[in-house]
Amino acid sequence: MEQFSSKDVTALILAAGKGTRMKSDRPKVLHKLLKKPMLWYLLQTLSRMDFLKTFVVTGHGHGLVEEAFPDENNDFILQDRQLGTGHALQIAWPIIEATQARWLVVANGDTPLVSQDNLRQLISEVSNVRADLGLLSLNLDNPDDYGRVVRDRLGHVRAVIESKDYDEQLHGPDSGEVNSGIYLFRVSSLARIIHELDDHNRQQEFYITQLISLASERNMRAISVSAGNCPELLGINNPRQLVEQEEYLRSMILDRLISQGVIIRNRDQVRIGPKTVVEPGADITGPCEIYGDSFVGKSTVVNSYCYIEDSSLNNCEIFSFSHVHRSDIKEGAKVGPFARLRPGTVIHEGAKAGNFVEIKNSSIGKYSKVSHLSYIGDTRMDSEVNIGAGTITCNYDGKNKHVTTIEKKVFVGSNTSLVAPVRIGERSMIGAGSTITLDVPQESLAIARARQKNLISKNPLKNN
Repeated sequence: MEQFSSKDVTALILAAGKGTRMKSDRPKVLHKLLKKPMLWYLLQTLSRMDFLKTFVVTGHGHGLVEEAFPDENNDFILQDRQLGTGHALQIAWPIIEATQARWLVVANGDTPLVSQDNLRQLISEVSNVRADLGLLSLNLDNPDDYGRVVRDRLGHVRAVIESKDYDEQLHGPDSGEVNSGIYLFRVSSLARIIHELDDHNRQQEFYITQLISLASERNMRAISVSAGNCPELLGINNPRQLVEQEEYLRSMILDRLISQGVIIRNRDQVRIGPKTVVEPGADITGPCEIYGDSFVGKSTVVNSYCYIEDSSLNNCEIFSFSHVHRSDIKEGAKVGPFARLRPGTVIHEGAKAGNFVEIKNSSIGKYSKVSHLSYIGDTRMDSEVNIGAGTITCNYDGKNKHVTTIEKKVFVGSNTSLVAPVRIGERSMIGAGSTITLDVPQESLAIARARQKNLISKNPLKNN
């Protein structure tokens, strides 16, 4: 077996295609699976392989792709004219050579779920037989538009023929073995043939697959490493394939979580993103969606019809029909039903944000309660505060946002408006229906409303 180090490998992702069959102006690799672009998955997998360098060839919508991945800006290579995968490799070739890597992994950007195990299998078999190049293949009942792997009578790989160009009279019976679009090239061997690609095909494009036949003609050794009927290697070329791969990914994530001890009820309607961490002992009921850098701690209960994104839930309960975005919910807190927590919200230990409550960029102190029909924005609320129904903090004056501060053990009566900036002192009380525009001292009762008057009409209505 040939000695092989990950630091001898450069990776290249081909992500320049427009993806016409996606029926969208968005670059193909930016279409999302569980809220993450296709390209994100490949970049994550390759980063874990610890290769020397990873480059991305962009083309259609390259500005959007680069904007979506700001950390990769130095590693993009622009293919101005999309003349095929082989042309993309030629464009990148001087940069690849400059890395002085011995091996090159090439992956199509529309095969986002290729795993580290898939790549290790390819690397192992190519190095075992000291091949010049290798590709991962699939065996499918319906090969559809995949390129066909062609072998000679001895079983040696001789070519990969694109589906549009495949002719059984010329290439033999279709074996069902197809190309996944994942390759490993010995750089020194690739240097001998990369500039011999031509566009003599129906699409008049330069195909990377022609390198297999060129290698065969020069007595280089090309091998195909079969992954069988491996769902992770299925490409995405149209909306149907996108949602099918997303469903496969969703199911794999849930299987892993359930096996680790997470309770997931009505699992067919639960969607959990790839970056979300869910601890054993959490209890989630679908329909439910949890995405982004979310954390769901042990003993946390998330009831049905909830949407969670980029939030931390620590041994708390989220009741049905609640929307939580970039918020932090502490131990023993309760949210909902029908609550909306917007970015910057912290619900501290034992606190409550109840029915039809919206909270934005605010801290709700320990054991404080905002139980119903309230809006709390840009507020710093201390512990054991009780907010009556219909209370709002008027935080926006048309130009700027202002802070409301509510100290410990304050009681705010129903249907109250707190006009920021304002401070409500500890143990004070606000009478129901008040509009508070000035600070309230500690242990005070504040009432700000006109005295009721009952006026007798001069022309009372008469009953008919």
